[in-house]
Amino acid sequence: MSPALPDGDPAPPDGALPSHVAQAASRRAFGVYVHVPFCQARCGYCDFNTYTVEQVGPQALAGYVSSAGAEIALAASVLEAAGLPDRLVDTVFFGGGTPTVLPVHDLAAVLDRVRRTWGLAQGAEVTVEANPDTVTTQSLAALAEAGFTRVSFGMQSAVPHVLATLERSHDPQQVPRAVGWARSAGLRCSLDLVYGTPGESLEDWASSVSAALDMPVEHLSAYALTLEPATAMGNQILRGTLAAPDPDVQAQMYEMVDDAAASAGLDWYEISSWAAPGAQCRHNLGYWNGDDWWGIGPGAHSHVGGMRWWNAKHPRTWAQALADGASPAAGRETLRPDQVAAERVMLQVRLRDGLPLEVLGPAARQAVAQLVADGLVDGPAAVRRAGAAVVLTRAGRLLADTVVRALDCHGTTPLLG
Repeated sequence: MSPALPDGDPAPPDGALPSHVAQAASRRAFGVYVHVPFCQARCGYCDFNTYTVEQVGPQALAGYVSSAGAEIALAASVLEAAGLPDRLVDTVFFGGGTPTVLPVHDLAAVLDRVRRTWGLAQGAEVTVEANPDTVTTQSLAALAEAGFTRVSFGMQSAVPHVLATLERSHDPQQVPRAVGWARSAGLRCSLDLVYGTPGESLEDWASSVSAALDMPVEHLSAYALTLEPATAMGNQILRGTLAAPDPDVQAQMYEMVDDAAASAGLDWYEISSWAAPGAQCRHNLGYWNGDDWWGIGPGAHSHVGGMRWWNAKHPRTWAQALADGASPAAGRETLRPDQVAAERVMLQVRLRDGLPLEVLGPAARQAVAQLVADGLVDGPAAVRRAGAAVVLTRAGRLLADTVVRALDCHGTTPLLG
């Protein structure tokens, strides 16, 4: 099962937002996230809000475009009523689930609805996540023709026994084929890897990293496997049939991918992400920098001007609310200034550009000095006269939570001001 939705205040039936969300909106980018919650099969480690076709029935897929269009229309009216200025969409991200289980014409139709509603900025980034076995050379060419600019493939591993443990269905040899097709279509490519799978050796991981970087990709993400008790893999570990990931081994694996990516010309720009110059995922940067985005789809989360809300999780509940002319939001919260400040520290400290030192209060600045002495924060970056920032060292990236806890979040300048 997917995790429970957050606690929060009830969302109004019409989804209306208070006028204060429009404050300083012209200084914030606007993105759209489209959650497509459908998968061919559910992987044993997955804790996302996803459903197989067998669980929801083909009618849920068939009705998705209509429901997504209704939510886009709702979003436009709500933003206008709250006094938000007209803004072109800078980034669109189709995530899931596996968006490419939908026909290309459905994905194109949702993107076209976004385009006709708000317009896309010049050079807008439009990403779709895909499993390597859900695309063809024809489908990728059609996605590019529809206006998609980027595809993010869930590679996870190049080693068959690791993929089997993760319950991934694709053949490792399908990944380079899919990347080749995407590049031929003119799409930028990103690969996602997972490290620390039970039974994965350092040699296995080195093989996967090497295979990924041998492909013509501009972006790589690598995530430590985290286990949730409610997942099938979590239950296996609780029963003792699988060994839990070893944090020390995962740290070694992180160092390995960081070294290999740098050698391949991909620089880290966020703790788990590396990219060629100019190929960073701009949509994700919007999350980390506190910009605005509207999340379309079951369970999707949104953020506008310091207000956050989340949709009903189940596709039928989400679709029915929209069919009834109501907002599908299940709850929301208005972030207090101290929460905004705390989240600014938590999110921006993850970035290569770092957290501006000027936003920290006296207690936090004192903490930075100790973090530099401990080798967790880059000393030169923290003491520059101009543009001083809290920038993590590699050791700091491995202990980012420790760095965040050490900083005095209450003395920061709110990100939205």
